Amino acid sequence: MASPIFLASGHLVAIGGAEDRTSNLEILKKVFVLAPEGNQEVAVIATASGIPDQILPEYEAAFSRLGASQVHSLGIRDRQEAADAETVHLIEQSGIIFFTGGDQLRLTNVLGGSPVLKAIRERLRAGAVVAGTSAGAAAMPSTMIYNGAAADALRKGAVNMTFGLDFIEGLIIDSHFLERGRFTRLMEVGASNPEHLGVGLGEDAGVIIHPHGILEAIGPGHVILIDSRELASSNIAELAMGEPVSVEHMILHALVSGQGYDVEARRYLVPHELGAILAESR
Repeated sequence: MASPIFLASGHLVAIGGAEDRTSNLEILKKVFVLAPEGNQEVAVIATASGIPDQILPEYEAAFSRLGASQVHSLGIRDRQEAADAETVHLIEQSGIIFFTGGDQLRLTNVLGGSPVLKAIRERLRAGAVVAGTSAGAAAMPSTMIYNGAAADALRKGAVNMTFGLDFIEGLIIDSHFLERGRFTRLMEVGASNPEHLGVGLGEDAGVIIHPHGILEAIGPGHVILIDSRELASSNIAELAMGEPVSVEHMILHALVSGQGYDVEARRYLVPHELGAILAESR
């Protein structure tokens, strides 16, 4: 597997869903201030959503309140629209690209291999911020989680994974994590893929993924990390599909706003440590 260190010039922001879009806009404000200097254009992509006409005006109003110079509301419902030259142009001129929630398989199906996705990756490398909520967050890594029964997912094969949008490697992101009881989903993922760091995002919570793979928790909710790199043992290889999985020595961290994590070093960062690392990298 390639290094999970995130080397783009821009920032990724993964949000667990149900973020405040009408009141203090705490998380969206964090997204907005990461935009490259002099570029306050925002492209909102509602491909994942089944109700784009309802959700796009909410984000347009929120980002306008924050001071966006323009908000481009992009439904992008099919692969033809994902190849549209004007849509690509709007993304190329935006400092913030934001993915709404919905169905991450719709997102990867419509955007995978498209000129729009290529343009987003190029903008991220060039310094733009790429953010996503719920399905828009889960689809960010090279490998994404989808479906899987939350009630008892610690069974072989209970969680489905496929290729994601490939903005970062080495992470598996799950959303609505605490509210929908999804701990066992990331535990099953960790047992089968110990090298991947599980990132469980609570609602109205998120992580900024800074260059070089430094995570910063934001928002009023929790960010849960499940680290299986030093897994001692598991029975998963010997099981038939659907049988219960055992795991030994899986490490869990709970982060709140201002705390961080070094993905490469697998090191928890208290606020002053995170601040010092981010100050050095500026």
